[in-house]
Amino acid sequence: MKEAYIAAKERWARKQSGLAKPTVRSSDRLPPGQRQVENFPVLDLGVKPEVAPDRWQLKIGGHVENPVTLSWDAFLALPQSKDVSDFHCVTTWSQFDMAWEGVSFFTLTDLVRPKDSATHVFFKSYDGYSTNNPLDVMMDDDVLIAHSWNGAPLPREHGGPARVIVPKRYAWKGAKWIREITFLDRDILGFWEVRGYSNTADPWTDDRFS
Repeated sequence: MKEAYIAAKERWARKQSGLAKPTVRSSDRLPPGQRQVENFPVLDLGVKPEVAPDRWQLKIGGHVENPVTLSWDAFLALPQSKDVSDFHCVTTWSQFDMAWEGVSFFTLTDLVRPKDSATHVFFKSYDGYSTNNPLDVMMDDDVLIAHSWNGAPLPREHGGPARVIVPKRYAWKGAKWIREITFLDRDILGFWEVRGYSNTADPWTDDRFS
């Protein structure tokens, strides 16, 4: 885990400096069973919470040395990252070259310092949604908490003010309207995972359902 983390962070640093290209996930850019779209469809649980920046908080805790609760201003004061990645929805659409800006997951881990016991991450949203990922999935150069999309603030319908972006997984693994990140020593299934969706959600293996 430590070696993989160091290697991923080195890739991220090279990319931030403009010296590295994005990681190639597959020789076929479009995962199996997907179709490319030019729009950005809206999918959610039927609730689009309106969270004003002065009321927004991101709580980060669990198996970490330094739990924190970030206000919007504190979140924006952290080092900011830009990244361009592809976006794959389990409902069979993909959009290429999505331009995100936000806080890299690496920056958050440097801030809270996960303990050696941490193996998984659990996410909770302002709309009651939840999802999960192994920690090693999150520790990659293209994972971030995004507040902007294509040069503008992230719209409410797409998870604004901030959402999780994990390009190498189907999009349900990236929680919209993020409010809490918990580092765990075990796996806990989220909203869709307990309802029959895959726990691993790898688009390139067509891994949609359990």
